[in-house]
Parts: sequence; C-alpha cells; structure tokens
Amino acid sequence: MKKSKSTIIIPDMAKVRALIKGDLSDPHSLLGIHPVLDGKKAYAVIRAYHPDAAGAHLVIDDRPFKEMEKIHDGGVFAATMDMSLFNKTYKIRFNFANGDVSEHIDPYKFMPTLGEIDLHLAGEGTHEHLYDKLGAQLISIDGVDGVSFALWAPNAKRVSVVGDFNNWDGRLHPMRQMGSSGIWEIFIPGLEEGAHYKFEIKTKDDLLRIKTSPYAFYMELRPKTASIVYDVNRYKWNDDEWMDSRESDLRFKPMAIYEVHLGSWCRVPEEGNRWLTYKEAAPKLIEHAKRFNFTHLELLPVAEHAFDESWGYQVTGYYAPTSRFGTPDDFKYFVDLCHQNGIGVILDWVPAHFPKDDFSLRWFDGEALYEHADPRQGEHSDWGTLIFNFGRHEVRNFLLANALFWLDKYHIDGLRVDAVASMLYLDYSKEAGEWIPNQFGGRENLEAISFLRKFNELVYKKYSAFTIAEESTDWTGVSHPTYLGGLGFGFKWNMGWMHDILQYFTKDPVHRRFHHNDLTFSMLYTYHENFILPFSHDEVVHGKGSLYNKMPGDDWQKFANLRALYAYMYTHPGKKLLFMGSEFAQYNEWDSQKSLDWHLLGDPLRQKLLKYLEDLGAIYKDSKALWELDTMPEGFGWIDCNDTDNSVISFIRRGKHKFLICIFNFTPVPRCDYRIGVPEADGYIERLNSDSELYGGGNIGNGGYIAVEKVPFHYYNQSLSLTLPPLSCLILEPAGG
Repeated sequence: MKKSKSTIIIPDMAKVRALIKGDLSDPHSLLGIHPVLDGKKAYAVIRAYHPDAAGAHLVIDDRPFKEMEKIHDGGVFAATMDMSLFNKTYKIRFNFANGDVSEHIDPYKFMPTLGEIDLHLAGEGTHEHLYDKLGAQLISIDGVDGVSFALWAPNAKRVSVVGDFNNWDGRLHPMRQMGSSGIWEIFIPGLEEGAHYKFEIKTKDDLLRIKTSPYAFYMELRPKTASIVYDVNRYKWNDDEWMDSRESDLRFKPMAIYEVHLGSWCRVPEEGNRWLTYKEAAPKLIEHAKRFNFTHLELLPVAEHAFDESWGYQVTGYYAPTSRFGTPDDFKYFVDLCHQNGIGVILDWVPAHFPKDDFSLRWFDGEALYEHADPRQGEHSDWGTLIFNFGRHEVRNFLLANALFWLDKYHIDGLRVDAVASMLYLDYSKEAGEWIPNQFGGRENLEAISFLRKFNELVYKKYSAFTIAEESTDWTGVSHPTYLGGLGFGFKWNMGWMHDILQYFTKDPVHRRFHHNDLTFSMLYTYHENFILPFSHDEVVHGKGSLYNKMPGDDWQKFANLRALYAYMYTHPGKKLLFMGSEFAQYNEWDSQKSLDWHLLGDPLRQKLLKYLEDLGAIYKDSKALWELDTMPEGFGWIDCNDTDNSVISFIRRGKHKFLICIFNFTPVPRCDYRIGVPEADGYIERLNSDSELYGGGNIGNGGYIAVEKVPFHYYNQSLSLTLPPLSCLILEPAGG
C-alpha cells in the first residue's frame, strides 16, 4: 500500500533546503536508507536526490518496487519499505522529462569507508598508508563493487565528486564530512577503473573550486587535468630476488648513477618526435646502463606535472606517475625490468615546493591549506612556487605517505630529495623583511627540519631503500643519523666538489697551476658526509654549456680533458653520478624538449670515449679499493698533492685488502721520468691509461708494466719512474693483484 506524503518522515526540512542549495555537509543523514519507528511499527525510509529528475522509482531485485514521492520541488524523492527488506541492495531509478532513465545503486546507503583509527592517525599526521584511504579507491562493500572517494578539505562548506559518470555536476554526489577531521567521504557503487573525476569544493565564501585529487594514482595528459580511477594494486611483480637481496646501506658498495630525463633521453623522430613510453624506454635504458656498469638509474621527477619545461620539478600529481609515457602499470614494468637486470631505480622527489596551478594544491579549499597564508613563509619567489606548511600535521602526512607510497607501490630503491637547502632556511633566497624568523629568532626552518628527519627515519625503518639530499650549503650532519643530531639522509650531493672541479677544468691548462687547490680542497671535508659526486643536469643547462664544451682546447684536448675528468670522479672518494649525454660528449647543452644527439655516436672520437667509459665503469665496479672504504679516511691517502708547477696529483685508494695508485697529469705536456713513491710490491701494471689509442689518446705510457725501484721517495722505501701522458689518468695495480 502506497503511503501518503504526510506519513513519510522528514527529519529536518532545513537539511532538504541545505542539500538543494549545496550547503549540506552530511548528505547521508538525509539521503539513503534510514530506520523509522512510527509508534510500534518500524519501517525504513529511503530518500534520493536528483535536481533534474521528473520522477523516481525504488528498484529491488532489478524490478520497480515502488514509485517514490517528490517531497520537494528541488528534486528530493522519498519512499518507505518494510524493515524486512532493510538489508536488500536497492537501486534508484530516475526518470527525466526527455524520456531518459538513470538507474544506480544508492551511494547514500553505505557506511563510511574510513574508520575512527584512520581519522585519528590522519589528524595527528601519522597515517603511513593514507594513500590506501584518500583519493579514489576501488573497493567492494557488501558484495557491491565501486569506488570510495575521500578528500581532506577542512575549510570547505561542501565537497562533491564530479566526473564523466555524473556529467561533472557537483549537485549529484555531495560527500559527507567525517566529524572534525576535515575529511569528506562517499562510496559510489558501480564505478569502474578508468572513470575520470575531480572534486568540486564550495568554499566558505560560496565560491566553487574544481580540484584534481591530491591522492590521484593516474591523471590525464596535460593540458587536461582530470584524475583517473586506477587499480594501483593489480600489477604482478617479478623482482622478488632483487627485493629480497636489496640493502639500504650502500656506503661500502659500488654506486654509479646514470641521471635521466625520460622525456628527452631518446625520442622517435619518425613518429612526430614523440616520447618513448615507459615500456619502450626500459629495455633501451637498461642495455645502455649495463654497458657502462651503472648500478642505478636516477629519474628526474616522474610524478605528474603540467608544465614540460619544469622537467617535473613542479608537481601537480604527487601520487601519479606522469601519463606522458604510459600508465602506472607501465611505470611499474619499467622498475620491474630494471630490477630483473640488476639495476636500481632512484626517483627525484620534490617536497620543498609546489606550483601555483589552480587545479592542484594551491588555495585548495578556499584558504591556504597545503601552503602558508603569509607569502613571507609560503612563496618561493625564485621559482614562482609555493612552500609546504611543514608545521601542519596533515600536510606532513601527505608528504610522508607519498614518500612511502613510491617505495611501497612502485618498489623504488632510493629517493633523491630536491632543493633541501631551500627547506632548511627560512631566508633562502630572500632579502631582509621577506621572511619570518623561527620562534627562537633564527633562520632555520624548524618544522622542515623535523619533517626531513621523520621522512628519513620512516624510509630506513620500513624499507630497504635509501635517501639522497641535494643540499648546497654547509649544513652539518645532512647524512648523519637522526639519533646523532643529523638529518638522517643516506647520502648528500657534493656540490662543493662539483663546483671546484668544473671550475678547475674550465681553466686553460697553462693557468691550472694557480688553481691547484680546487683539485685538492675536497679532501679536507670528504668524510664529513656520505657524498655523491654529481655531474648533473643542472650543470649543462641555462647557458652553462655541455661538459664537452666546458673543456678548453681543441677537439683532442677536449676529449682528453673529459677522460681525465671522468677518471677523477671515479677514483675520488664518493659515489658517482653522470647526467645523460655526458657519456658520449653531447655537444650542445641539454634541451628538455629534444632528444639527445644520438647521431653523434657516429663520430670515431665519441665511439672511443664510450669505450673508455665502459672500461672505466668496469674497473670501478670490480675494484673494491674504489668503494669498499669509500666513507672512511683509511680508504684514501695522498702520495703527492703539492706538485702545483706540473699540475700533477697522485694518491692511493684502498680497500680492506687491496689498493690502487692513481696519477693525474692535468697539462697537455707529457712528463717523462716522473717519480712517485709507492708501497712495496714486485711491480705495477697499468690498469687504465686514459691516453690509450683505444680511447682516442696518443698512446703514451709505460708499456703496461712498471718495475719498482728501491729509491726512497714520498715517505716510501721504493718508487716508480713513470711516463705521464698529457691530460691523463693512470690507474696502477700491484702486479699479482
């Protein structure tokens, strides 16, 4: 029997009006199914809303069960049913004046998908797997498949999910606010992977803001900006052997990193100069890396970004690998294949700042949420970006969970944190009056320091992964454990070494004698941190020229200088990093919008440089003396660092049981009968001569073997008389190993 309109209980007509106006923060309290006690009789009332519907029916077991009454002209409908049917899965069928019909399981019948523990941990900033709760999650509730949407927007008056499934209409799927947590939630049954969505946020000023999901796993290719529902848990990994044997402490292991920007490493000119996909790039990059004995690939940020020219450093989708090169599963395939081939993957990670694109994090819910409201705290004027509010629990949680997300879902081996110096100092690149001191009157960003320490503690506690800091100042203890007062990073880029050595090599050799200190100064501080020696992308852009063109002299001297430069990096204490293109002497500086100049590989001198780097990489990887005691003073000793007149240096690299002798001549003048003292040995063999004709040199050297003479020199009881080739490196090994 159909009930009359007067018997359908409306808890509060004010809620109906608020729903229609778009102001109701708890639509589930009005819509969906609710038990009602009418005297001694219990029944259920179902309410549904569609502002454009002419009528509605309650559907049970795929049959129209009852016509719903329109209880408000704004599009609110209601019907009752017996309590015996309360647990039935029912649908709402809306009818429209043009004859269209829309039928779906009622999203407002479901309980919240976040529990009290989730809300508590999120509120205190300690929910390490928040990415499994917020954003869009493919789940099943009571046997019903669909998508759970959740968003943190504490200043919003109302939040709705909009997408291609509801014609981007913010009136149709308003979300419920989960108490005082600031999180909004809804489960929409029937939605599948591939659905495009955003969040419509109504601010306290009654303005509508359309935002992509901060926790989106996949996003549209720019210039489009919608989030895409994606099953991030589906991929079947094949890297168990790698993951089981992986270590987080690589201080005493070989590490040679090949830094890559995926969008410009190699393109497909015959197909409109398009990018390689993740799946296309993986085997090619792996083959290339293995050729030169690189142990790791470091990728410039792969998180989604709208602006190509930012190289990925202005992130708009922190949880989404960029769709430029394929799907999230395609990127997992990339990492998986690297691991199967014994190559680790490092990601550049950007927690220091984010762009002002209005579809993303900026002014997210009508107020400064992820950033500071005061531009003296919240803006990077150099980059035109915004600074995260590291003092806010939920913001810290967003970033900390993001770091763990890449290690968890994508098996990433290491995170290199960009622009750490900008995080540590409140006055970074700011003039007086443009920044606010901390609570003690200092320039240190105490909240960012706390965040970085927590980040490193979590990474090393939960995963066999490592972290790297790009930190350009003399901050103490960047790579020291947090329990000793450090920041907790595993490694730090040695920007000072990079600056000094490139400054030295750009000098004409005739002037190098006056800059000898640039070569040797680094050994005064090498053991203060766990260093990586970077020749990175930053050194070959913005008019700085390629490494090849930094070298003085004619072509022969440029190549000879490059060979000596690379040998100095590989033999100096510290891990190694080389940016793509430098291995074959890219002529032009890096252009992120073009492929590397692979046609240059046809040049015979460049082919010989490639052969040189193959052999140099093999020597490094196979010689424990070059890395076994990398971060300990026992692993290095000068033989002579004072021969400024000849621009020659010599030193010993030691492992636990073996050692190598390294001698460099940084002038284009051969040095005959050049004597150095050496430890006792029957004789020495030339393990490497960078002047070999195999590498494009003049083939000046010592015939492969040097006899020891009982002539005391350099504090040793024996010595060698050497012929030093011009602009060269000799690596000598005691005969017999």
